[in-house]
Amino acid sequence: MVQKPCCPAAAARMVKKISIGSLTVGIALLDDIIEEVYRVRLDDKKKIGEALLKQVKIYNYVPDSAESEYTEALLIEYEKFCKTRETR
Repeated sequence: MVQKPCCPAAAARMVKKISIGSLTVGIALLDDIIEEVYRVRLDDKKKIGEALLKQVKIYNYVPDSAESEYTEALLIEYEKFCKTRETR
C-alpha cells in the first residue's frame, strides 16, 4: 500500500522528477507506486502501464492529452526498477 505523507514537507520529499516527452515533471509517490505495481506481478506491458497510470493519477494531475506520454515514461521508470530488483 502506498505510504501517504504526513504533511506537505514530507510529500515534497516524496516527489521524483522524470522526463515526460520534452518536459521534466515531478511525480509524487512514484517510488511507492512502482513498488506496489511490481508486487502485483503483472506480465503484460499494457496492463503494467495502465496500473501505473491509474495509481499516479490518484496523487498527481495528468492531462488527458498526455496520458500516453506519461504511460511511456512510467514504464521506463518501472523497467529501471525491475532491473535493480533482478541484480539483487
